[in-house]
Amino acid sequence: MEIFWYLPTMGDGRYLGTTRGAKTTDLHYFRQIAQAVDRLGYTGMLVPTGHACEDGWVVASALMEATETLKFLVAVRPGGISVSIAARMAASFDRLSSGRLLINVVTGGDPFEMRGDGIFLSHSERYEATDEFLTVWKRLMTGESVTYQGKHIQVENAKLQYVPFNRQSPPLFIGASSEAGHQVAAEHIDTYLTWAETPAMVAGKIADVRSRAKTMGREIKIGLRVQIIVRETTEEAWSAAKQLVQYVTEEDIQAAQSLLDRFDSVGQRRMTQLVRDHQEQLEISPNLWAGIGQVRGGVGTALVGNPEEVATRLREYADLGVDTFILSGYPHLEEAYRISELLFPLLPVTYPQRPEAPPWEPMGELIAENRKPKDV
Repeated sequence: MEIFWYLPTMGDGRYLGTTRGAKTTDLHYFRQIAQAVDRLGYTGMLVPTGHACEDGWVVASALMEATETLKFLVAVRPGGISVSIAARMAASFDRLSSGRLLINVVTGGDPFEMRGDGIFLSHSERYEATDEFLTVWKRLMTGESVTYQGKHIQVENAKLQYVPFNRQSPPLFIGASSEAGHQVAAEHIDTYLTWAETPAMVAGKIADVRSRAKTMGREIKIGLRVQIIVRETTEEAWSAAKQLVQYVTEEDIQAAQSLLDRFDSVGQRRMTQLVRDHQEQLEISPNLWAGIGQVRGGVGTALVGNPEEVATRLREYADLGVDTFILSGYPHLEEAYRISELLFPLLPVTYPQRPEAPPWEPMGELIAENRKPKDV
């Protein structure tokens, strides 16, 4: 198993729905989390994206030099940025971090947020744009000069002067639950991500994505995004779960659900429906609790229990084909330590090593910003 952590750039604290116990989520706090995760043996860290978050590229770049082996899973939003500009950002980060960049392809799920960013594409159009974007992206990453005329993406003689060290795209991740999303994943993506639904629901998604990839002669890895509430005893874990939401009111829940209803993301709709279907009993399958999803978008489920119980549930997902786990817990600094202490010894964790990058070569300034200087 490769274990990732989550960087809470949209805020953090000991409880949901209140400023009581809240953290000051500044660069110093982000650095504390990144350095802790780096030393504890997590493979990487998801840096989130969206209007509620600090900009992921700025934050990840600020943390690059504060870490040694940690990989950064940073978002690219195909409908909101030029493909060649995004490719230059990614190639530079990959080179300067010695290959520690992973790309989270985010098509977007909230039409209100996207219109605020100038994106007026429908759900299906966003995946059309993503398909075109990734087609051009992969060609650029090899150093190819690309001219492409698509429905959403058009470039003429686009080229990277400085390609990633491996002359190929950093590994691509995507979280998607729709048929269009599964098709894009099957064609382009290295690791398909799903939020933690019931094992049967996750198994169905994995089977569909892998079947589609197989018809294209491709294999695809699987990742799971899940919250963790683990304590030394079962009773302590469930008590911690209740404490996490003790300040959440019915008004908070109704307001949050109303906001989440505007999403056209199939994954978000599935998560929201899970919460609604289990309002009376939020443990939707053994140790899988949907209480966080009452007021949080994205992953709203948590594995709750003692170390043996939580490890067993993670291994059950691993048996379905999951080999990458993106974990989180409130507050994120303390829980990164707790989870590594209680869970890592019970799991076949793959500990990272610093990537070895080819040596840098000296070069002069480009001639007219296009031609490399000649050797004399």
